Amino acid sequence: MNSKKVNWAFLCLILLNLALFVLILVCALQGSMFFDINIVANLLLSQAIMLLPVLLFALASRKKTVTGQFNEMLDFHKIKISTFFMIILFTYLMMPLTTALNAISMLFVDNAVNAISGDVLQMPFPVMLFMIGIFGPFCEEFIFRGFFFRGYKNSGSVFWAIFWSALLFGLMHLNFNQAAYAIAIGILFGMLVEATGSLWSSVIAHMVFNSHQVCMMYLFDLLPEELAGAEEVLTQELLITAIGPYLLIAAVATPLAVCTLVWMSKNEKRGEQFATIWARRKEKKEAMVSIPLILAIVLSLAYMSLEWIMALL
Repeated sequence: MNSKKVNWAFLCLILLNLALFVLILVCALQGSMFFDINIVANLLLSQAIMLLPVLLFALASRKKTVTGQFNEMLDFHKIKISTFFMIILFTYLMMPLTTALNAISMLFVDNAVNAISGDVLQMPFPVMLFMIGIFGPFCEEFIFRGFFFRGYKNSGSVFWAIFWSALLFGLMHLNFNQAAYAIAIGILFGMLVEATGSLWSSVIAHMVFNSHQVCMMYLFDLLPEELAGAEEVLTQELLITAIGPYLLIAAVATPLAVCTLVWMSKNEKRGEQFATIWARRKEKKEAMVSIPLILAIVLSLAYMSLEWIMALL
């Protein structure tokens, strides 16, 4: 897998999502209930759309056996138990940054997670904890920090592999709200994989992050109605005021998160490699940017912009 295949795979991923959107829109206009599915089926369909083009491009390569190709690209190596606990600490230290970015984006667009919270809360907690907290993160890390990051890394520097795989991770959400903090998450998770040398590290971090969000969603739903209703008022009237404290906490927590990355890289005997990510940023084997990537980015931004404009009308 190289950058060319990654770019084509991502373009196919975006085209499949857009085709599904058009199909759902046509069915809705015709009054068809064919795509009136619950949140679980929706999540399964979304993950399948992401996995399909990636697996097809991986299987299309004839240089190695499928098993050998997967082992080389995914880096599911063991990590130390001490690293495991530091990954959990790292995940919570990066949350203030993602919260701040989410709050800033909400000045301009709606919160995408809140929009589906009603559907989520209608399902049993264990089901959604598995779907959103375990299954979803595994699939997404399998794709973005597995195939995509490794594919870009095979074509150039680790620095740009982290950047491009993070950008695609953000655009994959197809809304400005989640893209704002997903890109930051993608960068931090890419650094985490490089620090530990194992895809398991970002899988664990992503699972902790998403599981925390699911748990908070269900816990908040248990609050009395008068307290639960305060969230919308806070979001609308005090969001600007809240951004300042979020940024202040993030300014302290994010450097500490980076320190945990440095510690983990040394703990996993990868300190020298991790320390030279910036210095090796100009390494290049082949061009990472190609027409399919540009087209995918344009289509993603066009869809996101259209969705934003429609929300304003």
